[in-house]
Amino acid sequence: MTERPVTVGEVAVVADTATLVTLVGSCVAVCLWDPVARIGGMNHFLLAEAPAGAENDPRFGPGAMHDLFEAMAAAGADLRRLRAKCFGGAHVLDGVGVADRVPTRNAAFALAALARAGVPVVAQDCGGRLARRVRFHTDTGRVVVTRYRPAAGHRLTVGGRAAGDSR
Repeated sequence: MTERPVTVGEVAVVADTATLVTLVGSCVAVCLWDPVARIGGMNHFLLAEAPAGAENDPRFGPGAMHDLFEAMAAAGADLRRLRAKCFGGAHVLDGVGVADRVPTRNAAFALAALARAGVPVVAQDCGGRLARRVRFHTDTGRVVVTRYRPAAGHRLTVGGRAAGDSR
Protein backbone atom coordinates (compact mmCIF):
# COMPACT_ATOMS: atom_id res chain seq x y z
CA MET A 1 0.00 0.00 0.00
CA THR A 2 1.34 3.43 -0.95
CA GLU A 3 2.07 5.83 1.91
CA ARG A 4 1.52 9.52 1.26
CA PRO A 5 2.75 12.05 3.83
CA VAL A 6 0.51 15.06 4.48
CA THR A 7 2.36 18.04 5.89
CA VAL A 8 1.15 21.35 7.34
CA GLY A 9 -0.93 23.26 4.82
CA GLU A 10 -1.54 20.24 2.60
CA VAL A 11 -4.72 18.55 1.50
CA ALA A 12 -4.53 15.06 -0.01
CA VAL A 13 -7.39 13.07 -1.52
CA VAL A 14 -7.02 9.53 -2.83
CA ALA A 15 -9.53 7.54 -4.87
CA ASP A 16 -7.56 4.30 -4.62
CA THR A 17 -5.72 2.33 -1.97
CA ALA A 18 -3.24 4.44 0.00
CA THR A 19 -2.33 5.41 3.53
CA LEU A 20 -2.26 9.13 4.28
CA VAL A 21 0.15 9.83 7.13
CA THR A 22 0.74 12.93 9.24
CA LEU A 23 2.04 13.97 12.64
CA VAL A 24 0.04 16.49 14.66
CA GLY A 25 0.61 18.22 17.98
CA SER A 26 -1.32 21.47 18.35
CA CYS A 27 -2.19 21.30 14.64
CA VAL A 28 -5.28 19.43 13.54
CA ALA A 29 -5.80 16.79 10.86
CA VAL A 30 -9.27 16.02 9.55
CA CYS A 31 -9.91 12.78 7.65
CA LEU A 32 -12.96 12.52 5.40
CA TRP A 33 -14.19 9.27 3.89
CA ASP A 34 -16.93 8.37 1.45
CA PRO A 35 -17.67 4.71 2.27
CA VAL A 36 -19.50 4.02 -1.00
CA ALA A 37 -17.03 5.59 -3.44
CA ARG A 38 -14.15 4.55 -1.13
CA ILE A 39 -12.50 7.95 -1.47
CA GLY A 40 -10.51 9.34 1.42
CA GLY A 41 -8.91 12.68 2.13
CA MET A 42 -6.93 14.45 4.82
CA ASN A 43 -5.94 18.00 5.63
CA HIS A 44 -3.44 19.31 8.18
CA PHE A 45 -3.79 22.87 9.39
CA LEU A 46 -1.70 24.99 11.73
CA LEU A 47 -4.14 27.56 13.10
CA ALA A 48 -7.93 27.84 13.24
CA GLU A 49 -7.99 31.54 12.41
CA ALA A 50 -6.45 32.90 9.23
CA PRO A 51 -4.83 36.34 9.21
CA ALA A 52 -6.47 38.97 7.00
CA GLY A 53 -5.93 38.11 3.36
CA ALA A 54 -5.04 34.46 4.02
CA GLU A 55 -8.54 33.04 4.42
CA ASN A 56 -7.99 30.62 1.52
CA ASP A 57 -4.55 29.45 2.67
CA PRO A 58 -4.77 25.76 3.66
CA ARG A 59 -2.34 26.32 6.55
CA PHE A 60 -5.36 27.82 8.30
CA GLY A 61 -8.66 26.19 9.22
CA PRO A 62 -11.00 27.92 6.76
CA GLY A 63 -8.81 27.24 3.72
CA ALA A 64 -7.94 23.70 4.81
CA MET A 65 -11.56 22.68 5.32
CA HIS A 66 -12.74 24.33 2.12
CA ASP A 67 -9.98 22.72 0.07
CA LEU A 68 -10.64 19.28 1.58
CA PHE A 69 -14.37 19.40 0.78
CA GLU A 70 -13.65 20.67 -2.74
CA ALA A 71 -11.01 18.01 -3.43
CA MET A 72 -13.28 15.24 -2.14
CA ALA A 73 -16.09 16.38 -4.45
CA ALA A 74 -13.71 16.71 -7.40
CA ALA A 75 -12.50 13.14 -6.83
CA GLY A 76 -16.09 11.86 -7.00
CA ALA A 77 -17.11 11.68 -3.34
CA ASP A 78 -20.72 12.41 -2.48
CA LEU A 79 -20.56 15.04 0.26
CA ARG A 80 -23.82 13.70 1.75
CA ARG A 81 -22.12 10.37 2.52
CA LEU A 82 -18.97 11.72 4.14
CA ARG A 83 -17.80 10.57 7.55
CA ALA A 84 -15.14 12.48 9.47
CA LYS A 85 -12.40 11.73 11.96
CA CYS A 86 -10.51 14.54 13.72
CA PHE A 87 -7.11 14.46 15.46
CA GLY A 88 -4.67 16.81 17.20
CA GLY A 89 -5.20 20.00 19.14
CA ALA A 90 -2.79 18.91 21.88
CA HIS A 91 -0.87 21.13 24.29
CA VAL A 92 2.56 19.69 23.47
CA LEU A 93 4.90 22.48 24.58
CA ASP A 94 6.24 22.63 28.13
CA GLY A 95 6.00 26.10 29.59
CA VAL A 96 2.98 26.99 27.49
CA GLY A 97 0.02 26.59 29.80
CA VAL A 98 -3.61 25.96 29.21
CA ALA A 99 -3.97 29.72 28.82
CA ASP A 100 -2.59 29.12 25.33
CA ARG A 101 -5.85 28.17 23.67
CA VAL A 102 -4.43 27.64 20.16
CA PRO A 103 -4.71 23.83 20.32
CA THR A 104 -8.21 23.99 21.81
CA ARG A 105 -9.35 26.53 19.19
CA ASN A 106 -7.89 24.37 16.40
CA ALA A 107 -9.88 21.30 17.42
CA ALA A 108 -13.04 23.31 18.11
CA PHE A 109 -12.81 24.97 14.70
CA ALA A 110 -12.54 21.64 12.87
CA LEU A 111 -15.45 20.08 14.77
CA ALA A 112 -17.64 23.17 14.23
CA ALA A 113 -16.82 23.25 10.50
CA LEU A 114 -17.81 19.59 10.18
CA ALA A 115 -21.04 20.22 12.10
CA ARG A 116 -21.91 23.21 9.87
CA ALA A 117 -21.35 21.00 6.81
CA GLY A 118 -23.54 18.27 8.28
CA VAL A 119 -20.71 15.73 8.30
CA PRO A 120 -20.89 13.30 11.22
CA VAL A 121 -17.71 12.92 13.27
CA VAL A 122 -17.40 9.18 13.84
CA ALA A 123 -14.09 9.34 15.74
CA GLN A 124 -11.87 11.94 17.33
CA ASP A 125 -8.74 12.06 19.44
CA CYS A 126 -8.16 15.71 20.33
CA GLY A 127 -6.57 17.57 23.21
CA GLY A 128 -4.30 16.29 25.93
CA ARG A 129 -0.53 16.76 25.89
CA LEU A 130 0.69 14.12 23.40
CA ALA A 131 1.54 14.41 19.73
CA ARG A 132 -0.09 11.88 17.42
CA ARG A 133 0.91 10.09 14.23
CA VAL A 134 -2.23 9.58 12.17
CA ARG A 135 -2.35 6.83 9.53
CA PHE A 136 -5.54 6.97 7.44
CA HIS A 137 -6.27 3.95 5.23
CA THR A 138 -8.30 5.38 2.34
CA ASP A 139 -9.65 2.03 1.16
CA THR A 140 -11.37 1.22 4.47
CA GLY A 141 -11.65 4.55 6.29
CA ARG A 142 -9.70 3.01 9.18
CA VAL A 143 -7.37 5.30 11.14
CA VAL A 144 -4.53 4.15 13.36
CA VAL A 145 -3.27 6.72 15.86
CA THR A 146 0.01 6.42 17.72
CA ARG A 147 0.58 8.83 20.60
CA TYR A 148 4.09 10.09 21.31
CA ARG A 149 5.60 11.24 24.57
CA PRO A 150 8.81 13.32 24.47
CA ALA A 151 11.89 11.13 25.05
CA ALA A 152 13.18 11.03 28.62
CA GLY A 153 15.28 14.11 29.32
CA HIS A 154 14.09 15.79 26.13
CA ARG A 155 11.88 18.86 26.29
CA LEU A 156 10.09 20.50 23.42
CA THR A 157 11.26 24.05 22.93
CA VAL A 158 9.58 27.40 22.75
CA GLY A 159 11.33 30.22 20.89
CA GLY A 160 14.55 28.24 20.33
CA ARG A 161 15.13 27.61 24.06
CA ALA A 162 14.06 24.71 26.17
CA ALA A 163 10.65 25.57 27.56
CA GLY A 164 11.01 26.86 31.09
CA ASP A 165 14.55 28.23 30.60
CA SER A 166 14.72 31.77 31.92
CA ARG A 167 17.87 32.88 30.15
